[in-house]
Amino acid sequence: MITHLRGKLVEKNPTDVVIECNGVGYLLHISLHTYSLLPEGEVLQLYTHLQVKEDSHTLYGFYQKGEREIFRLLISVSGIGASIARTMLSSLHPDQVKDAIASSDVATIQSVKGIGAKTAQRVIIDLKDKILKVYNLDEVSVSQSNTNKDEALSALETLGFNRKLAEKAVDRVLKEAPQETVENIIKQALKKL
Repeated sequence: MITHLRGKLVEKNPTDVVIECNGVGYLLHISLHTYSLLPEGEVLQLYTHLQVKEDSHTLYGFYQKGEREIFRLLISVSGIGASIARTMLSSLHPDQVKDAIASSDVATIQSVKGIGAKTAQRVIIDLKDKILKVYNLDEVSVSQSNTNKDEALSALETLGFNRKLAEKAVDRVLKEAPQETVENIIKQALKKL
């Protein structure tokens, strides 16, 4: 199993990169999250996952080890293939995926193109315990902060703000202060809108 590649970044696209290692160019499929973290034309290291099928060997590359671990957890779920897992990690930040699973947030998972309600529920059922255990998350704190986020979003929508813009502002607030009260989340988000 190839666990990582270190080499010169030769080609960079939003969906794949080519890394040259000792004269051999490796094509790695990447998520938009990894793409956003890649430096230009430098020597870099990507963590990899090699998928072997009857008709192909496909390498997936990840800038962070944590993203690769979430990818591997996702593809272990029946109905989630490598392309859907990569789409999920392109649509959502790896921490958002982790938090959505830990807090049983079906709507967030279902917001990813190609994932329906049943598949989203299966992801949560199959991975919630693993995510809580592996990342030492406390289910109560995750659901509490998620409740605060939902209440703040609801209040901002009531005030007439676009949900997507409000969600981005609230996420920025929660990134800086995860245990913030609903009132403070709203106040800080209003400054960012």
